[in-house]
Amino acid sequence: MLELRQISFDVTADGKEKEIIRNIDLVIPDNKLVVVTGPNGGGKSTLARLIAGIETPTGGQILLDGEDITALSVTERAKRGIGFAFQQPVRFKGIRVLDLIRIAAGRHLTVADACRYLSAVGLCAREYIDREVNASLSGGELKRIEIATVLARKCVLSVFDEPEAGIDLWSFQNLIEVFEHMRKTIQDSSILIISHQERILNIADEIIVIRDGEIAAQGDKDTILPTLIGTPAAVRRCEGGSFEGGEDALW
Repeated sequence: MLELRQISFDVTADGKEKEIIRNIDLVIPDNKLVVVTGPNGGGKSTLARLIAGIETPTGGQILLDGEDITALSVTERAKRGIGFAFQQPVRFKGIRVLDLIRIAAGRHLTVADACRYLSAVGLCAREYIDREVNASLSGGELKRIEIATVLARKCVLSVFDEPEAGIDLWSFQNLIEVFEHMRKTIQDSSILIISHQERILNIADEIIVIRDGEIAAQGDKDTILPTLIGTPAAVRRCEGGSFEGGEDALW
């Protein structure tokens, strides 16, 4: 279980201090898929980066299974089982997909073991296992390979920052299927997804709406999602968002 207690994050720009995250209290329970949504600039991705250890909060505590991990680096948090998938996955020239999955797992995997993780994200293992993680791969392929590495790590908390960013509709549908499978099979772990997309929110156990650095709404999908769905004007009135990112985007 992940717990955030009075988490704040400020930045200084042009000599002025700006509050990005403001005194957030939040619990991410085990065995749940939680989706964080809200208008652009509200602090969603910053929250994900704070959880992963990429950024350090300026106030508050972050606890993982009761341990205070607030001061731990991203590497130390990764060792404790927090996985993070970026909006734009990193390309690694000269590193094969097999190598990347083995590195993520932290142990020697057989080719057959690595292929199972690729198959779980809808990729034909024979076609990808020996390919380089470079510009020859599409955005959708990179996204699924990155998810395969998260699966290989057996994380206690997997964080995905806007996984729909920069991929085509066909790849997006495959991602939905991957997340649905993860949701059905998670055990003693949890999944946190930052997303604007209704189809991703629709598979959530819990939805959290963040606006202006604060939690504006939180609850189960059946309670929160109906308040977000509507015409663009209705959505803007609901939480101050902008209806961008395609017909499936709520913000």
